Amino acid sequence: MIQSLWVKKEDLAKSEWHEADLPSLADGQILLAVEKYALTANNITYAVVGDGFGYWNFFPTGDDDWGIVPVWGFARVVASENADIAVGERVYGYLPMASHLLVTPTNVQDGGFVDGVAHRQGLAIIYNQYHRLGPDEGTLEAERAIFQPLFTTSFLIEDFMRSSDWFGAEALLMTSASSKTSLGLAMVAKNLSPGIKRIGLTSAGNKLFVEQSGLYDEVWTYDNLSAADADRPTVSVDFAGNGKLLGAIHAHWGDALKFSSLVGATHVSERGGADDLQGPKPVLFFAPTAAESLMKQIGPAAFRARVDEQFSAFVGGASAYLKVEDLAGRDALQSAYLAMLANEVAPSRGLMCHFA
Repeated sequence: MIQSLWVKKEDLAKSEWHEADLPSLADGQILLAVEKYALTANNITYAVVGDGFGYWNFFPTGDDDWGIVPVWGFARVVASENADIAVGERVYGYLPMASHLLVTPTNVQDGGFVDGVAHRQGLAIIYNQYHRLGPDEGTLEAERAIFQPLFTTSFLIEDFMRSSDWFGAEALLMTSASSKTSLGLAMVAKNLSPGIKRIGLTSAGNKLFVEQSGLYDEVWTYDNLSAADADRPTVSVDFAGNGKLLGAIHAHWGDALKFSSLVGATHVSERGGADDLQGPKPVLFFAPTAAESLMKQIGPAAFRARVDEQFSAFVGGASAYLKVEDLAGRDALQSAYLAMLANEVAPSRGLMCHFA
């Protein structure tokens, strides 16, 4: 029996479990049993912008009003009609909030494969790739699932800014500084662009956590933004999706704001536009497009090696401020989703969700 958590696309707080029979496999297909997945604010972003960016299209429900939120995690092959992939093998990749996923592997190689199912054609390939892991669990799997998808975005933002000579700026301003993507960006910038000052914006409740990460040169709370140096040439990366906050940033820095980037939406209730902004027009950063562009420039192997080098350094330090929590069972998984949606999960908690 497949168990999947459906959410109402127009009211994300409405969620319910659905059950369906296990599918029959056609030649070449495999059936994955989802073992565990990470739940982060990134998954909420997938749901918030699901229609605009096609995230609902990866795991369709058959009902246009309801969708399944994508997650990143680990699954085991429990049935196979593919001669190249054996039952018992484990994979890491893009999964539904569901107990199983039917996959049609194409371009099968030792390191992984691509899901070639018809409805995923034309969608960003970075989401359709699955890494083959062998039968055994590896080290730091929780950290990988929690951070790696977000960290790749962090890496790509820094690469984009550095490739653009930081638009002439001297400082990098990041909203939602306690978020995992912002923490990753701060670390990559610290390593690869040490001349750029890193400024974190966060809530009063998360200020101590952000400071203790050691990744920011300055940390300001949202209600104390006016104390930040408005004359220093600055680029901003907004992870919050808060129109009022974005307006305040543009008003404070004005012409000293050299570039304004929008990434994600972690504050769902206050997501919205900001009218008549001073300074540059905000530009949406879409990680899959940036990844494909960089891979074309340097090749997939070099791309993965560069990301992995920074990721290893990040994970090595993350254990100092992140506590991994394991959750199991339908009620716990549904409650965790609702808590993450309501922005009620402390940044020091890393949630790993298990079906068994």
